[in-house]
Amino acid sequence: MTKRNRTKQIALLVTGMLLLSLLFGCGANTAAKEDAETITVYMWSTALYESYVPYIQSQLPDVNIQFVVGNNDLDFYKFMNEHGELPDIITCRRFSLHDAAALKDNLMDLSTTEAAGAVYDSYLASFTNSDGTVNWLPLCGEVDGLIANRGLFEEHNIPLPTDYKSLVAACQAFEEVGIRGFVADFAYDYTCMEILQGLSIPEITSMEGRMWRSGYEDPENMDILGLDTVIWPEAFARMEQFIKDVNILPEDVELDYTPVIDLFSEGKAAIIRGGGANVVEFQKSGVDAVFLPYFGQNGEQWLLTYPQFQVALNRELEKDSTRKEKALQVVNVMLSEDAQNVLAKGGDVIAYSQNVELEISPYLDNLKPLIDQNHLYIRVASNDFFSGSKEVVTKMLQGEYDAAKAYESFDSMLKDTKAGAGETVLSIEQGYSNRFHTKGGNEAYSVMANSLRGHYGSDVLIATANSFTGSVLKADYTEKMVGNMIMPNSLGAWQREMTGAELKETVKAYVEGVEGGFNPINRGSLPIVSGISIEVKETDGAFTLTRVLRDGKEIKDEDTFRVTCLNTNAYMAPILKDESRVFEMEEKRVKPEWIEYIANGGTIAKPESYITLK
Repeated sequence: MTKRNRTKQIALLVTGMLLLSLLFGCGANTAAKEDAETITVYMWSTALYESYVPYIQSQLPDVNIQFVVGNNDLDFYKFMNEHGELPDIITCRRFSLHDAAALKDNLMDLSTTEAAGAVYDSYLASFTNSDGTVNWLPLCGEVDGLIANRGLFEEHNIPLPTDYKSLVAACQAFEEVGIRGFVADFAYDYTCMEILQGLSIPEITSMEGRMWRSGYEDPENMDILGLDTVIWPEAFARMEQFIKDVNILPEDVELDYTPVIDLFSEGKAAIIRGGGANVVEFQKSGVDAVFLPYFGQNGEQWLLTYPQFQVALNRELEKDSTRKEKALQVVNVMLSEDAQNVLAKGGDVIAYSQNVELEISPYLDNLKPLIDQNHLYIRVASNDFFSGSKEVVTKMLQGEYDAAKAYESFDSMLKDTKAGAGETVLSIEQGYSNRFHTKGGNEAYSVMANSLRGHYGSDVLIATANSFTGSVLKADYTEKMVGNMIMPNSLGAWQREMTGAELKETVKAYVEGVEGGFNPINRGSLPIVSGISIEVKETDGAFTLTRVLRDGKEIKDEDTFRVTCLNTNAYMAPILKDESRVFEMEEKRVKPEWIEYIANGGTIAKPESYITLK
């Protein structure tokens, strides 16, 4: 080779390397720009995607919001925070200051905001730290109490309860005619917790009760704090007496939501525990249900309440004024009267803020006197209270614990600093972000989709964007945190063989949306695919599928594929309507399947570039 040719070859090589450098540098710069412009909002449930999430995005069309279904558990956000991945905006329904203490220094103080100033003082106290700061703000509240079948009462000429004594008398009268006086879905931890607290609201809100709660919820309180020796022994005594008074049976520990609703609707049970939404639904279905408060043994009546969810902002936003302004815009819309009315479409919630007016359903008119009297109690809802209530109330129902033993066991659980620790079942050496990029998609979600496609043995996997939660972190995962990688709302898996033509139609339904299905509202909510790649065009906020490729080539209509679709039952239903395309539903939901896969040594796949958005 001549010197001249060698010089020319070197020049071409340098030019090529320069072009590649510019190309990848441009791609990296684009991704970094997209990351900087994205505000991440973690929602506690897919239910918020039906109307609330689309409403927020519609009010802020120029803000690139990436909505994520996180988990309704602050442990999930503690884990993310420990690894530097706290979202910009967090929502959580299961909340207590006790659990939020670990996040306090990483969240913005909202105490001086207009939104905090609008919250009634009696409610804001439940979200105020001992130093006066406020990191979390509540949205409209659910009401929880007792629900009576008024028609059944009238049929048997039994007076509706007005206090604890008449409640017991009514339950006993129904038992005498072969109808259950009271049943509840004790299979759930929240039912155990709410009845335990609901029976003792006057005592928990007394001076002694407020002192105990203040100490328990105080993020600055580093002492191991269990139950007090005044109000809580009495609370367990009341629970024990209630079990006897209304004849709760040992087998009731197995009752979940559906059989309780059926017993009530069919006139086989007179009173159940439930919320305002249940009353509205019963009335609409023709059951004359009426909402009753919790009756204190001192004659007082109370409603147990809890916010639909609480919202907080990452303190890191304060380092970038532009991002902070955008995030505050999002939160202001989330807390607005119009947005909360979107949440309150059934008229079954109450307002915690003075500047929010919510219309209560006429079926719940009898609640207004209690609301006006401020006889509204926000539950103690730490993770320990959920799990502890479930364990001890279950054993009380089964006769294993009396009140004294239940108190002792619950107190010990609260003081056990090792409780909740789990063994590492998965160690991930390479982390991947769940930020969506127009070239490539979402790396973390691609990791999950590729891993599950391998597990299910499919050629192609298609998943809605809400199927997975946060980033794949470089971290050690316990079994609980492995489960938290999958959305919390019963994600299912459907499989079938299909042609290339059918595959393109299925992908199109995920990308462009179908009536009643999961409809992408922004680029971050576009589906994830594995085993194929797609090209999508965006026009005025709407999306059009333009190409489906496998190994860089467009798939042919006559090709065949084994396809797995991930979705919830409700959102998958429209896709299943075509009876000519029969899917087989996996017996196990995706979350337990994923946990078992990892427990059995399953590996984490690498991400792939699966989408180009133009």
